[in-house]
Amino acid sequence: MSILLLFENKDVIPWEKALKDKLPNDTIEVYPNVKDNAAVTFVICWKPPRNVLLKFPNIKVIQSVGASIDHITQSQVLPEEVTITRIVDEKLSNDMWEFLLAIVLGELKNLKTYEGQQSEKLWQQQEYQSITNTTISILGLGKIGSYVAEKFAQLGFIVKGWSTSAKQIDQVQSFHGQAEFESFLSASDFLINILPLTRSTVDILNKNTLKNLPQHAFLINVGRGEHVVDEELLQLLDDSKLAGAFLDVFRTEPLPKAHKFWNHSKIQMTPHVASLTNVASATKQIAENYNRFLNNESLINEVSIKKGY
Repeated sequence: MSILLLFENKDVIPWEKALKDKLPNDTIEVYPNVKDNAAVTFVICWKPPRNVLLKFPNIKVIQSVGASIDHITQSQVLPEEVTITRIVDEKLSNDMWEFLLAIVLGELKNLKTYEGQQSEKLWQQQEYQSITNTTISILGLGKIGSYVAEKFAQLGFIVKGWSTSAKQIDQVQSFHGQAEFESFLSASDFLINILPLTRSTVDILNKNTLKNLPQHAFLINVGRGEHVVDEELLQLLDDSKLAGAFLDVFRTEPLPKAHKFWNHSKIQMTPHVASLTNVASATKQIAENYNRFLNNESLINEVSIKKGY
């Protein structure tokens, strides 16, 4: 048996080193340098090339090195008897929370406006908004979304969240299901998307959805680029139906240089950095899962292939 690291768009070297330190007696290979495809039983993935897993007929476990699995399920023909696992790390949740808090506070206190005024040597005070009268709406209340919602609420924000099923989170108003979706969106100052990418959430941030937000609302997308219909978001911003957007994820990454997002005055962007997986803690989870697999024990952080999360 062997373990295969199969990465695209991520440096594999620190992962290989960390795993060899934790599993010194096991065979760890890096794609495409594989001695025997049939010996590969445990695959560690990040954005694998389309249908590449078909080359390995005896895969039993596919481990994502992030919190999501859509980069696997939407690009591969999966073996019938396979288990998919992901990384669940409180540091990832806290990093996401800190990132989102920085964006929200920057918008509340007009920091982007003052940055522009500085370049023009303008001295012009702006009205600002306070935490206690700001409504944060969290789209997606999984482990990270619930953590973020609770943290915002603890600071005094008005917080509500939407998920497919009802959730109980202290000081957070819970909405669930399609019937409550529009009412969830109304009266939002910030809409933060942290949904997983599934068949039902692709293109969810479209003109018909976003028109339910107030015109002063601000969109933050840290879910997946495929959640946003790019041209429809641009049109809403051009028509002043939304105040602005902060995007950390995109349909194509890196974002093509010709994309309109780069030069839009109402869009701010970062290169998919809202929360980066910690190699040390992630490989500790992966090594534990591999040992559990060898011992025929249940794995940690298994996901539902049917649900997509």
